[in-house]
Parts: sequence; structure tokens; C-alpha cells
Amino acid sequence: MDLKPLIAEKPVVIFGKSNCVMSHTVKALIRSFGANLAVIEVDKMPSGQQVERALLQLGCRPSVPAVFIGQEFIGGADEVIKLNVQNKLAQLLLKAKAIFL
Repeated sequence: MDLKPLIAEKPVVIFGKSNCVMSHTVKALIRSFGANLAVIEVDKMPSGQQVERALLQLGCRPSVPAVFIGQEFIGGADEVIKLNVQNKLAQLLLKAKAIFL
């Protein structure tokens, strides 16, 4: 499955599951910056299993949450939280035009 059309939707795209605590954590963190984002709940999609397989092929372990900023795969919860701790998440969001100062 080609994820590019879904990833191109917004500056930030998060693939998650509606019942996943880490997905909610990542969404809340990125929203706290006021970022323009799209959330795709794979467990609510008819093609959700295909999307999960495509995410696994990209290297998402586990498949969700999977975060794309500026159409680039950033990683899952650990990577996003690490970027935030290193004060690099805001820079990525600015570069992708997901937030403005």
C-alpha cells in the first residue's frame, strides 16, 4: 500500500490507534505546539491492516504510533519524545511549516 497520499495530507501526520496510550501521548505532545496535523486511526479504517503492514515495512516497530513530519518518517513515541527532550521537535515542526512563530 502506498502511504504517500496519506502522508502528504498535512505537515504532520500521525498514524495511531484509538485505544493506544502512546498514540494519544504523541498526539497531545505535538498538539501542545499548536501544530497543524492529521491523525489517522488505523483501527477505524477499512484498509487499516494494509496500512499497518506498510508502516512495518517502513521500519515502524511497533506499527503505531508512526509520526511523519514534512512527509519524512520520524519514528514512534520514543523518537518523538527524545526529539522533544533534545529541543529538536519544535525545529522540525517549524521547518515543515506545521507551526509558525
